[in-house]
Amino acid sequence: MSGVVTTPGARMAALARAELTLLGRSRGTLVAALFVPLVLPVSVRSAAEEMDLEKAGLSVGTVVLPAAIGFSLLFAVYAALVGVFVTRREELVLKRLRTGELRDAEIMAGCALPPVATGLVQSLVLVAGCTVLLDVPAPPAPHLAVLGLLAGLVLCAALAALTASFTRTSESAQVTPMPFMLVSLLGSGVSVPLEVLPDRLASLCELLPLTPAITLVRGGWTGDLSAYEALGAVATAVAWTVVAVFAVRRWFRWEPRR
Repeated sequence: MSGVVTTPGARMAALARAELTLLGRSRGTLVAALFVPLVLPVSVRSAAEEMDLEKAGLSVGTVVLPAAIGFSLLFAVYAALVGVFVTRREELVLKRLRTGELRDAEIMAGCALPPVATGLVQSLVLVAGCTVLLDVPAPPAPHLAVLGLLAGLVLCAALAALTASFTRTSESAQVTPMPFMLVSLLGSGVSVPLEVLPDRLASLCELLPLTPAITLVRGGWTGDLSAYEALGAVATAVAWTVVAVFAVRRWFRWEPRR
């Protein structure tokens, strides 16, 4: 393989293809990653219809659409990737890969590509579905929506690697992602928009890792996000990403704990 795959891009592509094959064989991961994010927005729609959204300048569509993308980021990218990193580590796959041409960053990127690509495609499908079913108009600030989605994908991949660093077994990989997922679902504007929360609580929730991505996506569709608020969301997302990457470089484990 070393004589054929020589460039970083080719090496990561080869690893991503192998990882995609393994992902396709994991039925539990596929169900959680592909179908759960498609079902959960239905419950958010029911809850949104009972909220007083007009005072916050929102509609059912601008609540459900960012929530759907948030579900995809959490289930298709974050939770799935925690399982990938832990399982490959426990099977000594990561250790063997490090003995070849692949660099550490290439290994992590190659493993992350299938879940990240899944989250990206799924988010686009959800956007199309919400646009048709909820009569959501075209976003007045599409650049904010794109920026929010990309920031969410990168951050969730980095946080997945960090969570995997402290996850001992493949079985516990089903549990360790839960705290971040629950906090994000309740406080990052996924299930409940920050606009309908009390001001102090909303200000605190703005500092959560996934909040900037959801804020930017929602702002892309509402058009109500000011330049100052957008820059603040971007700065928060970058700060969390830098912290996550630093922590991964410091604590990520390439071999099982014995």
